[in-house]
Amino acid sequence: MRLQRDKSLLLMVDFQAGLVPVIDGGDQAIAEAHWLYGVADALGIPVWLTEQMPEKLGGTAPALLEARQAPTIWQKQHFGAMEETAFREALSASGRQQVVLCGTEAHICVLQTALGLLEEGYAVYWLTEATASRRAEEAVLARERACALGAQAVSADMVAYEWLHRCDTASFSAVHRQFLKPRADRTVRFF
Repeated sequence: MRLQRDKSLLLMVDFQAGLVPVIDGGDQAIAEAHWLYGVADALGIPVWLTEQMPEKLGGTAPALLEARQAPTIWQKQHFGAMEETAFREALSASGRQQVVLCGTEAHICVLQTALGLLEEGYAVYWLTEATASRRAEEAVLARERACALGAQAVSADMVAYEWLHRCDTASFSAVHRQFLKPRADRTVRFF
């Protein structure tokens, strides 16, 4: 069940300006999502965002959109994005069967979106470090529940390297230079 570029879509749920400040680890979740968004963008992988009642919770947090091409943004009323007919039909029409999923709040909108995707037969990859809730324990419980029902917990690095698949291509060189090497240079070494 390796992720493949031509089958993948990155779905970021409700990273909204009015919600992120109260999310435990919200800034870290946005940083991880932003990084993977850049990788997806560089590799031509579709990036979709949802917004729950943006008139009350605000639009997508500006930090997530910095220096990126415009994603497809879906506004929703249901907690689970798959309950929105236009979203569900567009996803089906896209032909993408692997959904890398992240966002806020993990135990509400992200979980209900994951459950809807799983019910429809999509492969769901729960981007752990980019999925958060107001209370950290609820984010953990949501991931455990989604994974018990068939989702796969992944990290941003796992996703990026599976999308790249090999190291002897022009796309690897470009992504390595712009995203992977700077990230590795920031890694703390304990030896």
